[in-house]
Amino acid sequence: MIIQQIYTGCLAQGAYYVESNGEVAIIDPLREVQDYIDTANKNNAKIKYIFETHFHADFVSGHVTLAEKTGAKIVYGPTAKTNFDAIIAEDNQVFKVGDITITVLHTPGHTMESSCFLLKDKNGKDYALFSGDTLFLGDVGRPDLAQKGDITEKDLAGFLYESLRNKVMTLADDVIVYPAHGAGSACGKNLSKETVGTIGNQKETNYALRVNMTKEEFIKEVTDGLLPPPAYFPLNVKLNKEGYKSIDDVLKNSAKPLSVKEFELLANETEAIVLDVRHQTEFVKGFIPQSIFIGIDGGFAPWVGALIKDINQPILLVTPAGKEEDTITRLSRVGFDNVIGYLEGSFDSWRKTGKEFDTLKSVSAEVLEEKIKENALVFDARKPGEYASEHIVVAKNTPLDFLNEHISEFPKKGDFYVHCAGGYRSVIASSILKARGYHNVIDVAGGYAAVRNTNIERTAAVCPSTLK
Repeated sequence: MIIQQIYTGCLAQGAYYVESNGEVAIIDPLREVQDYIDTANKNNAKIKYIFETHFHADFVSGHVTLAEKTGAKIVYGPTAKTNFDAIIAEDNQVFKVGDITITVLHTPGHTMESSCFLLKDKNGKDYALFSGDTLFLGDVGRPDLAQKGDITEKDLAGFLYESLRNKVMTLADDVIVYPAHGAGSACGKNLSKETVGTIGNQKETNYALRVNMTKEEFIKEVTDGLLPPPAYFPLNVKLNKEGYKSIDDVLKNSAKPLSVKEFELLANETEAIVLDVRHQTEFVKGFIPQSIFIGIDGGFAPWVGALIKDINQPILLVTPAGKEEDTITRLSRVGFDNVIGYLEGSFDSWRKTGKEFDTLKSVSAEVLEEKIKENALVFDARKPGEYASEHIVVAKNTPLDFLNEHISEFPKKGDFYVHCAGGYRSVIASSILKARGYHNVIDVAGGYAAVRNTNIERTAAVCPSTLK
């Protein structure tokens, strides 16, 4: 038996390759599926099933393409409805893969069709649980994404409580837990950086699995402090339910090199966003006017989804040389398939032709320290929980996630300063503000990590959970 976790840090997502005696099951695959096919071919094995734990909201799964290319059957849990051929399994239905079996455990709560998949070894012993977004390490799936009709997030939280108590916590402590996400995912609040655990460890450490926890306590804790989901989530659910274009077709249509003249023409004649994905230290030195920065080396795809929102938005790319197809692939993972081309030669080609370009003023934390003495305005682009834990006393919290809601708080006249934790999010925020006419924005290089090395007055560090 082979179990391989394919973890994608950008999405904080875990897909799984499971092989036994020449047969393979893939669980929650990414949209680009060739690696799964190549691995199976290398091992002289055949992909038999594609198991989907639920209709994912934070990424476009590879189930449809993988089924088309391999003939494998797509399997969802009870109540799922799709626009493509799929096995809608019954609760406790068993699927044989080589010498092992995979049992469907219907665990509604995160969504109504959410299911976990229990792998039993060739001796029939419970071995591993592919827990999807039902159970994470340190957390459970948020219950607010599948509200419909009369079903509220509290109803879903109640279903999740029963699912965990009746289906998951009854498993033996040594059963391995393979979740769909880790730290950084918007599908939970307090996910661990670890990506593999055990049922026993989660019973000991996961707040949501406390033995004496009442349903009312559970509902209150899992619904408390939930940030609004990113706007692109329902659009990804729709793609996962109804189907989508092959990644091969997306690359064919999107990976178009454009000369400076062609790029400028498209930028002027279409409503395309110019998205610059170079490193923030390169972006601040020079960029095409009105372009938005979201660096590919950070939490790229989720930030694109959160900030651009409309997956049909036309996009023109400025990428590091050689990163064009990688960028298009990462965008496609969250459903952004409408890239209309990229600037050939990257930003250097724009600069060399003598075209106008913009820069972003960036200062050190030491400079900020002096400016604060002169009553400088400071804005903190981190999440509310980060801000609550510790912040510059004079700083206002304007989280990048909800920048649109805070636009009116930024002054049109007089310099103001924006920082985040390390310098990535503040450049994103500053680029958006500049594109909207706030040319008086100044980025703080190194973010709060650099601020800590100064004498800037800060609040005492506290654990956010103590603030409830």
